Amino acid sequence: MNGKKWAFEDLDEGASIELGTKQVTAAEIIEFASEFDFQPMHLDDEAGKASILGGLSASGWHTCCMLMRLLCDGFLLDSTSQGAPGIEFARWKKPVLAGDTLTAKSTVISRRRSASKPLLGFVTVLNEVKNQKGEIVLQLQNTGMFLARSAA
Repeated sequence: MNGKKWAFEDLDEGASIELGTKQVTAAEIIEFASEFDFQPMHLDDEAGKASILGGLSASGWHTCCMLMRLLCDGFLLDSTSQGAPGIEFARWKKPVLAGDTLTAKSTVISRRRSASKPLLGFVTVLNEVKNQKGEIVLQLQNTGMFLARSAA
């Protein structure tokens, strides 16, 4: 925990953490889809335009991965994070298109100490990713586990 900015005690209900921005490129959309989600709208601009998504669009799973990178860079790597037992929900609200600029933030919804491990706390956050128009493209809520600075 030495030198970590964020510990359990720092994550008060209502606190928001800005996670930074990410420019989405056509090349990375196609690269991700080629390996993990090879539906046509994620592989080809014309197929994307012919779909309800309106253009070459990132897989929802790719969008979750981009959020994870922003979470790591903007918060988790400078925290006492011990991982997470899962997510409560992920909602893909709008397509993420090639050329979009994504901005993300995490807001603390609730927190509690572990009953059996007093140096561990559970923190539920709502993560939101917006595009350059300010539209929410992804909402993901999960509970993370963080070490506390003290057992008190």
